[in-house]
Amino acid sequence: MADDMATVRTHLPECEVVFHYNQPRDALRANWELCGRLRWVHVGGVGVDWALFPELVASEVVLTNSRGIFDTTLPEYLLALMLALVKELPSTLAAQAAHEWQHRLLQPLHGGRAVIVGAGSIGRAAGRLLRSLGVEVTLVGRRERPGDPGEGHILGIDDLAGVLPAADWLLLLAPLTPLTRGVIGAAELALLPPGARVVNIGRGPVMVEAALIEALRSGRLAGAALDVFESEPLHSASPLWDLPNVIVSPHIGGDVADTPAAFSRVFLSNLRRYMAGQPLRNVVDKELGFPGTAE
Repeated sequence: MADDMATVRTHLPECEVVFHYNQPRDALRANWELCGRLRWVHVGGVGVDWALFPELVASEVVLTNSRGIFDTTLPEYLLALMLALVKELPSTLAAQAAHEWQHRLLQPLHGGRAVIVGAGSIGRAAGRLLRSLGVEVTLVGRRERPGDPGEGHILGIDDLAGVLPAADWLLLLAPLTPLTRGVIGAAELALLPPGARVVNIGRGPVMVEAALIEALRSGRLAGAALDVFESEPLHSASPLWDLPNVIVSPHIGGDVADTPAAFSRVFLSNLRRYMAGQPLRNVVDKELGFPGTAE
């Protein structure tokens, strides 16, 4: 969609295809009455929860996303956040700023146990990366898959409570769907052992922020790193900014210099398929909230 919304409104009535990237998230819904010829919407991103408004869901318009584009960059960022927490880099940088020499004993990442909530392509890639560094990984998806190719056994979301008590890390990489909204609240955080850490680079509303803040203030959790939030940008009054054991970043985990061009490449590849009458890739199941092959 063009930067100029007046231009968008001029052309929407004759459009069959919309590539939605870097626009206000409500732009398409706000102009839905102009989309009488629309057949396909492609999202320049992976998360599509904001695009699943009732009018689009009820329509025959096909929705696709850019699944796969962050399968390397988001696991890299996840690892960076985990290392920053376990190696206490924020404290080291604060001591440096104060010109203070603070020798202390740190913890290893190797040998830790991580539960990853989100068993799509990003979650799987993150699991492979962490296993290569000696982290024991349990993947949790929408449903249990005992014989999953490549993973062996993926647990279902109903099994989450059973694995949290043994987790040093709770890593959230799940899409936002009716099933995952608020899935991590006070009860789930209370199941984590003392000293566990939480990282969320998926979708903010998957976790109840007030419950996380309380768990951090109580000292039960050793820390958290958050790239996504219930409301973005994070409000300046949020306690998360000032908690000493929290890393806050502005939803940048997957973005690198090549990201805009990569979004275009994914769209153009699908556009060629559309023009040739071939099945589109990354078609979102509008009831589930993600491509049918991703969980």
